[in-house]
Amino acid sequence: MGSEIRVGDVMTKNVISIEEDSLITDVAKLMREYDVGSVVVAKGGRAEGIITEKDIIHNLVAEGEDPSNIKAKKIMSRPLKVVTPETTIEEVANLMAKHGLKRFPVVGAGNKLVGMISEGDVMRLFPSMVDLLEEKARAGL
Repeated sequence: MGSEIRVGDVMTKNVISIEEDSLITDVAKLMREYDVGSVVVAKGGRAEGIITEKDIIHNLVAEGEDPSNIKAKKIMSRPLKVVTPETTIEEVANLMAKHGLKRFPVVGAGNKLVGMISEGDVMRLFPSMVDLLEEKARAGL
């Protein structure tokens, strides 16, 4: 497609993040309050991991764990897959399809969290990329 639009041009800049010692109940409350499906786990402003609604359901609820005593670092996904503000939208769409992910934290120098790019952001820009994402996901690429 050859798009020159960069992640930094369309990313969400106000990303909800928590420290790794935060309790999962606090993570869930933040997700509800801000109506988001994920929270980035940061340490000193540096992106370390991510917790999604799916992580909470699959790793805690389905396992019968009590989330009121579990810290974020226990269930956060890591190593964290990230992109930079300079990554093109086409590249991030390919990464989403390749890794089966719906969102990527955006980091700058020193792995500092600067934003978030989601599948929805990509699809709003290029509806034709929906086909690309679905095709690659079906093919397991």
